[in-house]
Amino acid sequence: MRIGVFGGSFDPPHIGHHALATAACDQLELDRLLLVPCARSPHKDDGPYLDGELRVRMLEAMIAGDARMEVSRRELDRPPPSYAADTLEMIAADHPGADLWLVIGGDQLPAFPRWHAIDRILARCRLAVAGRPGVDDETFGDAAAAVGAENLDLIALDPLPVSSSAVREAIAEGRDPGLMLPAGVSDLLPRP
Repeated sequence: MRIGVFGGSFDPPHIGHHALATAACDQLELDRLLLVPCARSPHKDDGPYLDGELRVRMLEAMIAGDARMEVSRRELDRPPPSYAADTLEMIAADHPGADLWLVIGGDQLPAFPRWHAIDRILARCRLAVAGRPGVDDETFGDAAAAVGAENLDLIALDPLPVSSSAVREAIAEGRDPGLMLPAGVSDLLPRP
């Protein structure tokens, strides 16, 4: 079995998350992609802004109709912070013998060597990385070399200039974030 694990705040989930999830399923020929919203990211000082239950419902709306994907509550149902190493070990224990990939955006790759217990992460899975706006080729290449080509698969994806913080900013400014959100997510998003 081939399983991808795509974690993050998903605060809220946007079209970039959906595009990366779909591309990972297609290009890695995944049997299952687990979307894992965190309780609190160890990489961010604040947030998430939206309640975990709401983020789960938004992710479920985002992936509706794609049987390859499911939302996992692994990190919401345990005390924060949410470390990828712990989550991957739990998923590996649940699926002995499965091939695992940790799906991340290219903006996370330069910081990956500073993540908690990367040796445990790389012992359980390969990284599947897609480009992200704002990450130049040299920075991306240096980061990929630091992780090691034997641990890395690249996902071909045209970077989308969208982020969860841009969605939250649009809402705060009274603009409609609709084009930045997958179908079904916009209807669930609280507005001021």
